[in-house]
Amino acid sequence: MAAGFKTAEPLEYHRSFLKENCRPDGRELVEFRTTTLNIGSISTADGSALVKIGNTTVICGIKMELANPSVEAPNKGYIVPNVDLPPLCSSGFRPGAPGEQAQAASQFMADIIESSEVVKTEDLCIERGKLCWVLYCDLMCLDYDGNLLDTCVIALLAALKNAQLPEVTVNAETSLPEVDLKKRKPLQIHRHPLASSFCVFDNSILIVDPTGEEERLSTAQLTVVTDEDGRLCSVHKPGGTSLSGERLQECINRAQVRHREIRKLIDKVAQSVTSGK
Repeated sequence: MAAGFKTAEPLEYHRSFLKENCRPDGRELVEFRTTTLNIGSISTADGSALVKIGNTTVICGIKMELANPSVEAPNKGYIVPNVDLPPLCSSGFRPGAPGEQAQAASQFMADIIESSEVVKTEDLCIERGKLCWVLYCDLMCLDYDGNLLDTCVIALLAALKNAQLPEVTVNAETSLPEVDLKKRKPLQIHRHPLASSFCVFDNSILIVDPTGEEERLSTAQLTVVTDEDGRLCSVHKPGGTSLSGERLQECINRAQVRHREIRKLIDKVAQSVTSGK
């Protein structure tokens, strides 16, 4: 009977739970799903991480390449994020060119990298105007069940913390770069941005960490990005109903608490990887 009600009237089905201040999966309205993290999962990458929030799974692999700095920023390198939502992660995604959601997620990641200064691109410059590092950060969703952005941000930050820059010298005679893969130093992380996503039901009920179905049924979605000092890096709200200042502050407060929890998880896993080497 419940399964039939859920299929025929999904919104009413969800409302029947929300009235009792809980959700169909048993969570409270402000409760996140279990979050797990694995760092250094791809041995061929220069830095990697695998993150699961509930059933949503994202893997991030970083590849480093040498390039010429741009004329506009001769003392800076580049960080290029790309989010991939292949058909294997959900029946909602089609093969072919990246869809709207994947493009929006890639842009969101690029904005966070820039606004939070997670890595200073000056640190990626090897020789001003001549040589710099490009960090290609590929984020692939392996399983999609809502809250893609939070999962991607954790995966990116953990992979960057796992990344090691090889030593590069420029040969004085040939002017060619020489890379020593045996001598590596960790990438310097200046800020730790982390995201918390929310959904609004019926223009008034606020829930955290929405599943794919909750996202589809909600009237608005919101992602708040904060750093370790509680500073607001970004607020992402793609349309939907408006949110009062009070509600927005509630989201920011919850995001700051969530930040501390996830930061502890990242540090703990990163430490166990380092001590295990």
